[in-house]
Formats: sequence, structure tokens, C-alpha cells
Amino acid sequence: MPTPLVAILATGGTIAGAATRPGDDASYVAAQFGVAQLIAAVPALAGRPLEAEQVAQLDSKDMTHAVWQQLAHRCAHHLARPEVAGVVVTHGTDTLEETAWFLHRTLAPGKPLVLTAAMRPATSIQADGPQNLLDALALAQHAGARGVLACVQGRAHGPADVRKRHGSRLDAFASGEAGPVALIEQGQVRQLRPWPVGTALGVPEARAADWPAVIVLPSHAGLATGMAQALVQAAIAQGARGLVIEGTGNGTVHSAWDGAIAAAQAAGVTVWRATRCQDGGVVGEGGLPHAQGLSAAQARVELMLDKALGGAAA
Repeated sequence: MPTPLVAILATGGTIAGAATRPGDDASYVAAQFGVAQLIAAVPALAGRPLEAEQVAQLDSKDMTHAVWQQLAHRCAHHLARPEVAGVVVTHGTDTLEETAWFLHRTLAPGKPLVLTAAMRPATSIQADGPQNLLDALALAQHAGARGVLACVQGRAHGPADVRKRHGSRLDAFASGEAGPVALIEQGQVRQLRPWPVGTALGVPEARAADWPAVIVLPSHAGLATGMAQALVQAAIAQGARGLVIEGTGNGTVHSAWDGAIAAAQAAGVTVWRATRCQDGGVVGEGGLPHAQGLSAAQARVELMLDKALGGAAA
């Protein structure tokens, strides 16, 4: 049986990063190598049926809605091709969970759409990118796999659960209480729970610069009422149509936010809450609406899509 065709779409990130000094894994510049170089660095990929495309070249901390829009369209294009088994996206680690959720909600693919990344640059003497890329290819070619997945360090995480939990160690990603969807062991995929499924909302077709502005604001001890009001007023003045308050505990919000939130709602701005806790999400009703187990950053994406698509994401 021939090996299935996979399309690799590159967006930059540490996996394509380079340091000026050999072995320097901290002081490097992301997004320096192109997708052809990333593939060439993995000898096991030689001769495999692959197609490569450079969609963007940036540090993922600087990810934009315009890149999301382009990436989603390119993913959809390749996934619609009957000869393509799956798509792999190379990405930076900093905003991977946001991109994963965006692609899940807009595309909800019936084939595997696998994001992979690295914590060390390509110039590291112990670079993790090549193995992560190889594992992502195995997942994209796995019969029966489907949905958006984040594949790092031999684990496949679901788009709602994946979190970057450490700033520097190789094993930086986890799925919290849910656990990984699958493990990739010596090129073999071992499924642990159902593949992520959903209903495709479609990609917002408006110019990305015109997508509804939604921002995240933190709740914390010592917050002054005047500061909360000033932050919300500034957000509204800049055109914000949605706010996500990153609350404490079970999505609890400091009382200093109360007046500012009421003013925002009176001005037609939608306000949701999330929690800064890594696990558990927001449980139960009462208070502001919430996006259940999503992180504040993912909730921002959800609310933005809700606004952009006329409530379809609710």
C-alpha cells in the first residue's frame, strides 16, 4: 500500500529558529529556516510523498488574524483534495493553542490537521523539531485519525485542551485533566480517546483587519476601580466589540470590574469570563457568560468568531 500524501504548511516559529552561537537554545531568532530546510533536516522523510508550502514566516507571539485567515484557507484547500491524507502545520509554541482552536472551530476537518512545534531552535545540538515533525507526519498519515491536533513530544493533544504550561522545557505542552488524544511511539499511533470532532463554522470572509475586536483583561488582587474603568473605556474607544475577563478561581471577577463591565454591556460590548486556572475551566452558571473549559485566549477566539459569524459560534 502506498504511503499517503501529506501537505506540510509552514508558518515559522522556534521550530524554524536559528541561534548565532552553536548550542544556544535561549538567545535565538524564530522563523529563520524555510519549510524545505525543515524537511531536509529529517532524513527519515526522504522519499516520502510530501508537498510543502510556506504560508507565513513569523514568531508566533506575533500571530495575526490575516495569517490565520490565509492558513485556514490553505488548510481547507489541501484537506479537500482526495489524494491528501492529512495536513501538518509547523507553528510557534506561544500561540499554538489559539491557532488550534481557531482551525478547529472554522474547519472541524474530517481528516487530520496536525500542528507541531519545537521548544529548541533548529540550530540546537538537541533540536526537538525533527522528531516532532516526524511524529506529526505519522499522525497525519494514520488511518482513521481526524480533527485538529497538536503533536509535540510524542503526544497528540485536542484543540480545546492543549496548553503551553512551561516556558522552556521540552515537555512544555499538556492537556490537563482530559489527557492526550493519542500517543506516537516509534512512528505508531496509539489512540487513547476519541478524535476531536465538531461542526465547521467556516472562515470569516471579511478582511481580517475588519474582524470584530475582542481583547482579554485580567482580574487580580489590588485592582483599582478607576483602572478597570479606564481599561474598558480605552478598549471601547479602540472599537472593541467583546471583552474576556480572565478571572480567578471558577471565573470569579474582582468587584472593581463591576461598573466597567456594566458600562461596556450598556454600550453593546459582549463580556465573557474565563479563569486563569490551568485546569477545570469555569463550571456552573451565574455571573457573566463563559466559555466553559477554554483558556482566556481561546475564549477570545470563540467570542470573536461569534461576533464575526453572527452568533454561529455561540
